Amino acid sequence: MMSILIFIIVIVALIVVHEFGHFVAAKLSGMRVDEFGLGYPPRAMLIAKKGGTEYTLNWLPFGGFVKIFGEDGEGGDPRAFSKRPRILQALVLIAGIAMNLLFAYVLITGALVIGTPRALSESELATARDMQLMVANVLPGSPAAQAGLIAGDSILSAEDGHYAFSGIDPAAFTKFVANGGGNATIALSIRHASNKEETIFARPEKGVSVSDPSRAVLGVEVATIGVVPVSFGSAIIEGASLTWNATVLTAEGLWHFFYGIFTLSADLSQVAGPVGIAGVVGTASMQGFGYLFSIMAIISINLALINLIPVPALDGGRLLFVIIESIIRRPIKPSVAQALNAVGFIFLILLMVVVTAHDIFRIVG
Repeated sequence: MMSILIFIIVIVALIVVHEFGHFVAAKLSGMRVDEFGLGYPPRAMLIAKKGGTEYTLNWLPFGGFVKIFGEDGEGGDPRAFSKRPRILQALVLIAGIAMNLLFAYVLITGALVIGTPRALSESELATARDMQLMVANVLPGSPAAQAGLIAGDSILSAEDGHYAFSGIDPAAFTKFVANGGGNATIALSIRHASNKEETIFARPEKGVSVSDPSRAVLGVEVATIGVVPVSFGSAIIEGASLTWNATVLTAEGLWHFFYGIFTLSADLSQVAGPVGIAGVVGTASMQGFGYLFSIMAIISINLALINLIPVPALDGGRLLFVIIESIIRRPIKPSVAQALNAVGFIFLILLMVVVTAHDIFRIVG
């Protein structure tokens, strides 16, 4: 239940930030904004009315919305969306996307200041906190993989009947595994990313390591993980770089995914729907605010870029309409726009259903 609650709070925050971008841009553009709502109708209460805008609280707590007069082509007011210059219409549509990217930058900067778990260098060990020995990689088919060890697990301790290991030094752990020479089964006390602890058993084998086949190994790569906060000044600069890199990588991923949809080669294993995202957010929340902020930033970037896709019913599709109207110098017929929006909406719903079903099958399986 806590994971679901945190997921709802995260989604609401990201959607409200997006809509707030539209709201601010519309106000600054001189457009008539009839309502800014938290949650979706039916309305629970009117919080306030100021500057001709109603601020409302609604019963369905899954996001928010802004109602700009004239979005559907209705006129009668010079402040209507459809009556304002098309450059201002475009700016209002882009503002929600820009706000999500800005929010991602703020979140990433905050995560750097708070600190997130990452691999540490020797010089960082003295200042790091919450250090642990974590599995960074597991070779497929190796003794570790067969025992159920996965990347992200933390190794708390280990013993093979003759020797015992505890600590966070990767070299010491490697030496401990080698000491048995493959003649003893190792009991590993581990903690999963979900905070569940258990003991698993694995016996090192020779021939697993390509670089040293004569040495008995488990087939894992381990690293010392810890939290090293970054100064605010450095976080501002580093946050901008990380936000840009994350945006580029996300854009490339979305391009390959949607290209795969139209060529019937999309890999759904790399995509998470609402169910999958809820699980990721729930796990991130258990790792601390720094980790949660990082995940929220990635979701915010995805939300921004998905909205930029020129599909009717998304901001990118509406932006495309504005560009077309600027070229043909007349409004697109409302019936045509509504039909295209309906097609786009159906496409998005079908995509969400397919991805969500895949999430469920992945969990059940």
